[in-house]
Amino acid sequence: MNKIVKIVLAVIGVVAAIMWYQLPSKDMPVSEAIESGPMNIMFMIMYLLLGIAVASSILFAIRAYFSNPKSLKKTLMLVAGFAVVVFIAYALSDGEDGTVEAMSSRGVETTTDVVKNIGAGLNVFFFLVIIAVASMAWGGVKKVFSK
Repeated sequence: MNKIVKIVLAVIGVVAAIMWYQLPSKDMPVSEAIESGPMNIMFMIMYLLLGIAVASSILFAIRAYFSNPKSLKKTLMLVAGFAVVVFIAYALSDGEDGTVEAMSSRGVETTTDVVKNIGAGLNVFFFLVIIAVASMAWGGVKKVFSK
């Protein structure tokens, strides 16, 4: 398996090197350079390698979690906690505060759903900052009183 991976990586490297030397010159307009064959092949190689990296990191993480049930339980609890924070943040945000009208007066077309999603994202950020600061303070207080 290791030899196969090395051979595949070597072939991809050779193809990428060939495509590198066939890339358009800097004098070519960007619109033509983007649509050139070597550029498209380079993008396909990049997407292929990115997909392989993402898939392998996810698979190795899942394998590590299932090898240790305690870490799996802890991870699932953290994911559930994050889902609760996102749900609360979405429930607290509203898109009816005049933001849609203010944005349309500036020439930006938007909807109440977009404003609600942006508000939910901001609420999630603020909640996570509060949780992080509180957990650091709790750790400090616990350390002081445990001595």
